[in-house]
Amino acid sequence: MKTIVFLFLIQLCFFAKAQYPPAAGQAGSTAVPHDSACFIDWAGSCSIVRGFVNVSDTTVVAGSSNYASYGAESNVAGIADNVVVSLGDGGVADIFFNVPLADGSGFDFAVFENALTDLFLELAFVEVSSDGIHFFRIPSYSLTDTIVQTGGFGNTDPTKIHNLAGKYRALFGTPFDIADAPDTALLRKDSITVVRLIDVVGSIDPVYASRDCEGRKINDPFPTPFESCGFDLDAVGVINNRSNTGFDEYQKIVHVYPDPASDVIYFNSSETERVFIYSCSGHLMREYNGSEKSADVSGLDNGIYFLRTSEGKSSKFIVFH
Repeated sequence: MKTIVFLFLIQLCFFAKAQYPPAAGQAGSTAVPHDSACFIDWAGSCSIVRGFVNVSDTTVVAGSSNYASYGAESNVAGIADNVVVSLGDGGVADIFFNVPLADGSGFDFAVFENALTDLFLELAFVEVSSDGIHFFRIPSYSLTDTIVQTGGFGNTDPTKIHNLAGKYRALFGTPFDIADAPDTALLRKDSITVVRLIDVVGSIDPVYASRDCEGRKINDPFPTPFESCGFDLDAVGVINNRSNTGFDEYQKIVHVYPDPASDVIYFNSSETERVFIYSCSGHLMREYNGSEKSADVSGLDNGIYFLRTSEGKSSKFIVFH
């Protein structure tokens, strides 16, 4: 019994002293400013499924809805500018890129939230996918208090959280390393096409609580029953992708837009006779006259596809209806 108590006290001391990088501007912080030269690109588009304004009481209405309603998906595209879209409790955002992300040296991308201070932090899990179907969470850690609930306008010590988006104040990105994601045959770390953010429900009530990779409840401001509740997504900056990590195929790229697409895609290859669309498994799905500079994809199932021209240029795009 004495041994068990001794080990428990050691563990308690460890959690009390353990610290992760501090707030932006402090020594040892990993915060990345939005105007850093490390960014080579920014997210191209975003798709969001909103969460409730109060998941513990779904009858609560803010504005005219019981779901988060602040901002628009289009706010996520481009450089961080503190113009956001709110996810709501447990809401989900899928972020897409012009060129797939790739695991390079150090951090590979950074997520921006709109926290007004270094301590009022609304958090989100980060997951990555190379096929738009299978998603894998980057392990997150929380040493936040699990006894006393952080109130709706309460504070969170950034040194108590790691690998959770929203760790830093507005216009400072929280960086992530694709190498931290699980190693699995279902994930190509050299070709991440989608980054998924899932709002952390900061309640310490076990019925609603979100937990870190070691099963600890994550405590952040809750409830926040407003139109702008939950994680507020500003932008995702690209540090490493397939264009700067030694992949020659991006020297022969044809740009496809919009991405994701629901009905029609357009492409910018100026001199091409034919355009071919392939599925992820390599099956030819469509063939078009290249001079039309567009292709109908309305009949394709949701998923990732490849466009290739008769001259050998290619690109990857997503169909999402």
